[in-house]
Parts: sequence; structure tokens; C-alpha cells
Amino acid sequence: MAAVDIAYLTEFDPLWSDDAKSAILNPETLLFQNVAAYQACIADCMSCSTGLLASDYAFWCAGCQGMLYPFTGTAAVHNGGVGTSVLMVSKFMAKMHRQLMLWGYYGYKGLCGKYPMPIMKKSQYRLQMTYPIPETKSCKSIGQTEAIWQAGREFPVNGEDFGYLIWRKRDCCLL
Repeated sequence: MAAVDIAYLTEFDPLWSDDAKSAILNPETLLFQNVAAYQACIADCMSCSTGLLASDYAFWCAGCQGMLYPFTGTAAVHNGGVGTSVLMVSKFMAKMHRQLMLWGYYGYKGLCGKYPMPIMKKSQYRLQMTYPIPETKSCKSIGQTEAIWQAGREFPVNGEDFGYLIWRKRDCCLL
């Protein structure tokens, strides 16, 4: 039986709100802050939005939401509450993978147990909005455009906070 842990609070993480400190632990951030890396994210966005899975090869991208790097709670561009919240969830999951707090359960290595996965495989995850208005009909892959489902999900006062249910693909072996 799996345990549920909600003890990690970003308010107590000094790296979550400081890009410079985060770059010390993740120096590859500097490699992905260029035009070519952003153009790869456009291809990742188109791939995710046409119904395909997120590209694990472009691990620095969050598809239509932007860049996963740096692993902080800052966004280069605010593209609406829903899009930015999806980006923050994706960045947080990538950060947890880098810190080995989330492990891999997917693919050949994950058939009979978990294994360290410091670089997140985006194709392993799906996101489903639970708050303020639940998305009950489907879940979205990381990087998929939110333009087709975000309408009416962000509104003043009560609709400015977002919650997501995170689905993780898990391969298992039969004995």
C-alpha cells in the first residue's frame, strides 16, 4: 500500500523562490536559457497538443506552458492562471525528481519496483484539475495546451487557486 505524503511545503524550501540558488544545484539551467531551447519547446507543445505523449527527449520543456528550468516557483511569462499553475506543478515534479524524492515506476526498469529517476519522464504523468472547477472527463499530459479546456476555470476571489490530481503511469510485473 502506498503512503500519501503532503509534508513538503515550498514555503520552507529556500531554493523554490530563488533562481540564483537553484542554479547552483542545477547548473544545466544555464544551457537551456537560449532561443534554440525555446524553439524545441514549441515542437514539444505541438506534439502534446495533437494527442501524442509529451516528449521525454526535450526534458527541459513543459510543452505549451514553457520551460521547466529553473526548478523554482517563478514563471518567465504569466499566460493565465491555469497555464501558469500547470507549469508550477510540472516544475515542482521535475524538482522532486532531481532531489530523488520522486522515483520512476515506468518502463523496463520499473517493472518490479521503483528506481532513481533524476530527470523526470513527462510521459509518465497526467494532470487532472480538481479545484476550483474539477475536470471530470479527462486528464491532460504535461505540456498539452490549456487553451481548449481553461475557459471558465479562473475567476476572481474563489477561482484564483488551483489544485491538481497527478496520475502516474506504473508498470508492474506478474509473478
